[in-house]
Formats: sequence, C-alpha cells, structure tokens
Amino acid sequence: MNFQINSRLVFVLVAFAALAAYPLLAGAFGMGLITKIMTYAMFAFSLELLVGGVGLVCFGHAAFFGIGAYAAVLLSPADGPGNMLWLMFAAAAAASVYALVVGALSLRTQGVYFIMVTLAFAQMAYYVVHDTPLGGGTDGIYLNVKPMFGPLDLDKPIVLYFVTLAALIVVFAFLAMLSRSRFGRALAGIRVNEQRMRATGFSTYPYKLAAFTLSGAIAGIAGSLFAVKDGLVNPELMSWHMSGAVLVMIILGGIGHLRGALLGAFGYALLQELFRSEAIFGAFAKHWLLGLGVAIILSVALLPRGLVGVPALARLRLSNRAERVNDKAAVAREANA
Repeated sequence: MNFQINSRLVFVLVAFAALAAYPLLAGAFGMGLITKIMTYAMFAFSLELLVGGVGLVCFGHAAFFGIGAYAAVLLSPADGPGNMLWLMFAAAAAASVYALVVGALSLRTQGVYFIMVTLAFAQMAYYVVHDTPLGGGTDGIYLNVKPMFGPLDLDKPIVLYFVTLAALIVVFAFLAMLSRSRFGRALAGIRVNEQRMRATGFSTYPYKLAAFTLSGAIAGIAGSLFAVKDGLVNPELMSWHMSGAVLVMIILGGIGHLRGALLGAFGYALLQELFRSEAIFGAFAKHWLLGLGVAIILSVALLPRGLVGVPALARLRLSNRAERVNDKAAVAREANA
C-alpha cells in the first residue's frame, strides 16, 4: 500500500516537474498546445469528480466549461486588460450557479434519464449563445485585450502557460485532499452503494448536489483559462461533442483516478494532433476523426483500466512470464533428474 501511495506521488511530482520544465525546450506552438491541454485536464478533473467520485455520468458538462469561457470574455473590459483573478472567480460563480440549478433538477433522476436531462440543459445553454446576440451567434465573441494576473501580462505565452500550470496544480491538490476528507468518503460511499448510505442515515441528495455544483465551478475556471488562451469563444464550447470529448478523456485515462484524468486529457489531445498531421498521414489527415476513433476503441479494448493501469498491466505480464520461465525450468530439472 505504501509502495502504491509513493509511486502515485512520484508520478504526480514527475509529471508536474516535466510540465514546469517544458517551456525550456518548447517553441511557441508547443507551449500553446500544452497550455490548451492543461485547460482540458482541469475540465477532465471536474468531470472526474462526478463520474469517478460519485458515479454520476454527466453528458452536459460542456455547458459549465462554455459558461466559464463566455463569462470571462463578457466581463472583460472592452478597452483594457481585466483582472484574471476576478474573471476566474466570476467564471466559477456563473458556472456553479447554472450547475446548482441543473443539479437540483437532474439529480432527482437516475441512470440514463440523468444523462439525458443533463444533455438537455447543456443544449439549452448552447442555443442561448448560438441564437441570441448575447454570445455573438455562431461566430462567437472575441477577447479584445487579454487580462492581467496581478502584475503578470497573460498576453505573453509563457506567463499564461505558468498561470495555467499553477491553476492545474491547485485544482489537482484540492481534489486530492477532497477525496480524502469526510465529504469525499461520503461521495465514495454514494458511488459504491447509495441505498446503503441512505440506510445509515446519510441524506445523499445534498452531497450529490454539492459535488455537482463544485464540479461546475471547476469546469468554469478551466473555461475561463481556455478563453484567455484562444482569445475567442464560440457556441461549440458548449456542444454535446465537447461533453463527449471530455468523457472520452477520463475513460481513456482511467475512471476513478485524478492521474487518469490528467493522462486522458494529454492522450486524447495528442492523438488528435497526431492524426491531424499531414506530415505523417498525408491525405488521410482529412479523416483524422476516423483514426482517432479507431485508436480510442483499441485503447479501451486493450487497456480496460485506462492509461493509468498500464504499469500494473506490465507488472502482471512480467510476473506471468517469469512464472512460465520458472515452470519450464522446473520441468527441465525433473526431466534431467
């Protein structure tokens, strides 16, 4: 058990150290790509809290991500830099309010009905920004001037990179501590057997609603950073495709692990870039979605525990191979005896 805890800690420390050192080796494109992936990872963390922490499969999570992005742009001054701390807080507040409303209604359903209700609420938010002047219609809206993070100018890619990395680390640490708290253990109990939790005297609905609201707030923070990175938001950030993509991320990485959400976000985004590369796939790059789909299907089939389970699978295969070698050696000794 101590070995498992230490290995997880080592992985997390190495991963964040590698992200901190990456700008020393990367160009502008690489830094921008990893900045985007880190916002995806925060988005994946927020959904992991629901799916892996409570057992609630939400198919409308992009609504909270998009609301956070739109809030950051709409609340930014038109002729000067805004305050990024304030914008992140406002994005989290806006997304959490909508999550509170959606959760209060959708958590009264279960199973596939819960999935469909959350999808319906996400599509409502999508059409509000798609069909009204509020969100600029299909073209979206631009961020005229990128905000400041205290004295730091987020218009500089390296500054935005490290601010995003710092936010990623804070969110990861917060959720890791939350999972070990009384609240996190109550959520785990609900995931394993909600009926038994109720029988022991827990009112599970407030716990689920609190987790749903918190998840929306974290997605909103990720959305605000994504908006600042791109300088543009459009309705596609709230589409069901985006909700499906983040769900694939946590499945690809391994449900039930924050490390899995981190690995899944990087794996999904890097696979996208790989199959889009004309230098590697030539004309087939136009059909990158086909290649991505096949890769994800193979990953799920070959790695049922996700990318986070690769070390355990490798150890199991090595131990099985060692046992077979020992068995053959024993048979050979008996034959020679």
